[in-house]
Amino acid sequence: MMDKTFDPAAVEARVSAAWEEGQAFRAGRPERAGAEPFSIVIPPPNVTGSLHMGHALNNTIQDIVVRFERMRGRDVLWQPGTDHAGIATQMVVERRLAETQQPGRRELGREEFLRRVWAWKEESGGTIIGQLKRLGASCDWSRERFTMDEGLSRAVLKTFVDLHAQGLIYRDKRLVNWDPKFQTAISDLEVQQIEVKGHLWHFDYPVVDEAGAETGAAITVATTRPETMLGDTAVAVHPDDERYRHLVGKRVRLPLVNRLIPIVADAYSDPEKGTGAVKITPAHDFNDFEVGRRAGCRPINVLDAEARIQIAGNADFLEGAAPEVAALALDGLDRFEARKTVVALMEERGLLRAVEPNTHAVPHGDRSGAVIEPYLTDQWYVNVKPLAERALQAVRDGKTRFVPDNYEKIFFQWLENIEPWCVSRQLWWGHQIPVWYDAEGGIFVAESEAEALAQARAKHGREVALTRDPDVLDTWFSSALWPFSTLGWPDKTPDLARFYPTNTLVTGKDIIFFWVARMMMMGLHLTDQAPFETVYLHTLVRDEKGAKMSKSKGNVVDPVDLIDRFGADALRFTLAALAAPGRDIKLGPQRVEGYRNFATKLWNAARFAEMNGCALKADFRPETVKETLNAWALTEAAKAMAEVAQGITVYRFNDAAAAAYRFVWNVFCDWYLELAKPVLQGEGVDPAARAETQATVAFLIDQIAKLLHPFMPFLTEELWAIKGEALPTQRGLLALESWPELSAYQNALAEAEIGWLVDLISEIRSARSETNVPAGAQIPLVLVGADESVRARVERWSETLVRLARLSEIGFAEAAPKNAVQLLVRGSVAALPLEGIVDLAAEVARLKKEAGKARTEIGKIEGKLGNADFLARAPEEVVDEQRERRDAEAARLAKIEEALARLSDA
Repeated sequence: MMDKTFDPAAVEARVSAAWEEGQAFRAGRPERAGAEPFSIVIPPPNVTGSLHMGHALNNTIQDIVVRFERMRGRDVLWQPGTDHAGIATQMVVERRLAETQQPGRRELGREEFLRRVWAWKEESGGTIIGQLKRLGASCDWSRERFTMDEGLSRAVLKTFVDLHAQGLIYRDKRLVNWDPKFQTAISDLEVQQIEVKGHLWHFDYPVVDEAGAETGAAITVATTRPETMLGDTAVAVHPDDERYRHLVGKRVRLPLVNRLIPIVADAYSDPEKGTGAVKITPAHDFNDFEVGRRAGCRPINVLDAEARIQIAGNADFLEGAAPEVAALALDGLDRFEARKTVVALMEERGLLRAVEPNTHAVPHGDRSGAVIEPYLTDQWYVNVKPLAERALQAVRDGKTRFVPDNYEKIFFQWLENIEPWCVSRQLWWGHQIPVWYDAEGGIFVAESEAEALAQARAKHGREVALTRDPDVLDTWFSSALWPFSTLGWPDKTPDLARFYPTNTLVTGKDIIFFWVARMMMMGLHLTDQAPFETVYLHTLVRDEKGAKMSKSKGNVVDPVDLIDRFGADALRFTLAALAAPGRDIKLGPQRVEGYRNFATKLWNAARFAEMNGCALKADFRPETVKETLNAWALTEAAKAMAEVAQGITVYRFNDAAAAAYRFVWNVFCDWYLELAKPVLQGEGVDPAARAETQATVAFLIDQIAKLLHPFMPFLTEELWAIKGEALPTQRGLLALESWPELSAYQNALAEAEIGWLVDLISEIRSARSETNVPAGAQIPLVLVGADESVRARVERWSETLVRLARLSEIGFAEAAPKNAVQLLVRGSVAALPLEGIVDLAAEVARLKKEAGKARTEIGKIEGKLGNADFLARAPEEVVDEQRERRDAEAARLAKIEEALARLSDA
C-alpha cells in the first residue's frame, strides 16, 4: 500500500542508494557497448564552493538532457569534477588562518601553506559534490576528477611547454590588472567596473623653455588620480586643438618631482573633456601605456605590489628628477593617503586650479573587492589571436552552435578583438609554471625539473643551479583543457576516442569568455577538433522580484534549503519550467511550493489508482483498447511524449516542462481520472470496460513516470518501483529504462469525441465564471442545430456533462434561446439560457467598467515603458515588473472582452 503522503526526504535517500548500488550512471555499460555515445562535461564547480542557485539551474538542465539521452539508449558519460579555483581557494584558506589566529601564508612558507590547502580541500572540498547528488545529478561519479589531479596536471604542463615551443607562450613586461589585496595579476574578466563618486582635480604644470627655466605659462591637466602624477612622463593634447598647438614639442616641469616631461600631440586626448590636456602615466593607465609607447616615453612605476608609493631607491623614478624632490615625503604612503597629500602639496604651491565632483567607473577585483591598479610587471602571456581564429571559424562553419543563437554575435565580438592572455598569477595554490631560471636569467621551459636541468647542462656545459618560477597558472588555463584532459589526453585513450568531442556544453552566459571561448581555442589547437557540438547558455536566477541575488541585499535563495523544504524534484521542475531561452528566472519559495503540489497531485493520483484496483498487467497492449475514453487518454499521452521530447531536443526546457505538466495535471489527473470514475467506481459497469480502464490507468502512470523522469527523478523512480511490484518479475531501475514510445498510437475518433466533451465542459465553466453564475447554481444547456454525431455524444456523456458542468438539464433547438450566452465548441454551438439566474444587463455594465479600468492601467504602464528616461534610470527588475503588469492586464482585458462578446450574443 502506498504511503498516504509523498515524503521527499525519505524517498530521495532510498532512491539515491538504489542508483548507487545499481551503478545506474556509469558510462560504458556492457549492454551499451554498441550504443551511440553521448558525452557532456560538468562545468567544474570550485572546490571551495557550496551549491548556489546558478549551480542548481545549470545541473538541473544538464541532468534533464543526460537522463533523456540515457533513456533514448545512448551510452552516456556525464563527466563530473571540481576546479581548484586558485585565487578563490587561496583566499578562503588565508581567511581561515586569520580567523583561527594562525600564522599567515608568508610566515608558513610555500610548502606548509600548500599542505594546509590540500588538507582543507580534502576536508571540505566534497561539500558541493554531495549537494549535487542531493539535487539528483546523474553524473558518472566513479570518474570524478579534480583540475590538479596527476593526470590533469600532466596535461597542463605539456600544453604550456608545447605552446611555448610553438612561440605562442612568451614572457613580457606589460601593464596588468593588479589586485593589491591578493598581490596578483587578474584578467580583465575578473574586474568589475563600479560607479564611484569622486573628484576631478585640475593641476597646473609650469611650461619651461629650452634651458629648463619656467616661462610663466602653464598647461592645466585634469585627473581623478593625483597620486599617479609622480609617474607622469608626458602631457598629451589633441593634434587639432588650436589652444595647445603652439605648445606641442615644448616641455613642462612636473610639480613635486621637478622632472621635465614633453607635451605631445596624440588623438587620445579629447578636446571636449576636462581641459583637453591629459597627463600621461604609462605605468599606471592602460590608455597612457599606449600613448607613451607611441610617443617614446618610458614608463615609471611609482607603486609597489601593495599599492603604496615606492620612490625612494626607485631608479626609474629618480632618473631625471631633481636631487631634492617634495615627492620623497610620500614614500611608503598608501595610494589613497598619498592622493590627499599630493592634493595638499599642489594647493600649497598654488598649482591646484580647480576641484570638481565627478562620478566615474573604478575597477574593482571581483573577489577581493579591492580597487584594481594597472601595474607594470613581467608576466607570461598566450598569443591567442591565431587560436581565436580557429574557434571563430568552427562556429562560422557550424561545427559548434550556440543556443540561443544570439550569443554567437557576442562570441564573435570578443574573439575578433581578443588581446594576449596573461596566464601567470602571483599565487601559491595552482599549477606552478614549468619554467626555471639560471643565475644569468636564462629561461628553461620543461615538464620537469630534471628536463630543465638537462637543458641548462646542454647550454652551459656543466651542472647549473636553477630556480623555479614561483607563479602559478590562471585557473582557466587548466579549465580550458577540461573536455579532453578528463578523458586521458595527451594519451590516446579509449575514452578519448569514444567520448570526445563531447556533444553538449551547458553553462551560464556569464562565463562565455572565461571558459567557453578558451575551451574552444585550446580544444581546436591541441586536438584539432571543436570540444563540443552545441553550447547551451542559460540565464541567471534572480529573486522573486527580479533583483540579482546578493548576500548584501539579503535576498539569496539557498537551493539546499528549498530541497529540504519542498524536495529536489519540486526545485528541479520549477527551474525547468522557468528556463525560457534568453530570460532570467525569477525564483521564490512560492513557485517551488507550487511544483511540490504538482508532485503531491501525481502521488495522490497514483494512490487513487491503487485504491481502485489499477495495477500493471504484463500483457497490456495500448493498441488493443476499445473504450473511447482510454483511447483518448493514450492519444493525449502520445502527443505529450512527442512535445516533451521535442522540447528537450531543441533546448526549450520550459516548453518541455509545460507539456509534461499539462498532460499530467490537466489531462490525466483532472480529466481522465475524473471521467473514468464512473467506470472504476460505478455499479453495473461492464467488467471488461472496468478491467481495460484499470490497466490503462496503471499503464499511463508508468508512462508518466518515464515522461517526468528527466525532470523529477526521485518521485518517478519511487513510483516505478512501487507500481512494478504488481508484475510477475522484478524490473530494473527507471533511470535505465527506455523513453516512452507511443507515437504510433493516435486515435482521431477518440480525440474528437472526448476532446469535444472536455472543451464543452471547459467553456461552460469559463462562461459561468465570467458571468458570475453562483457556484452552486444549476443551469440549462441547449445544443443548437446539433447533428446526429453531437446528439449521440450528448447521449453517451449526459450524466458526465450534468455532473461536471453543474447542469439542470440538456436540450436541443434549431435556434439559440433568447438571453442565452452562446459558446462555439469545435464547430458546435451551445447556449446557456441565463435569464432569471444572472442580471445580464448588469453583467455587461460591470464588464465594460472593468475593461475601461484595464485599458487605463495598460495606458499608464505603456507611458512609463515608452519613456526613455524611465528605461535608463529604473533598475532592470522594476522595468521587468512593469512589463509583466502590462502583460497581465492585457490578458485580463482579453478575458473581459471575450466575456462581453458572449453576453452581446445573449
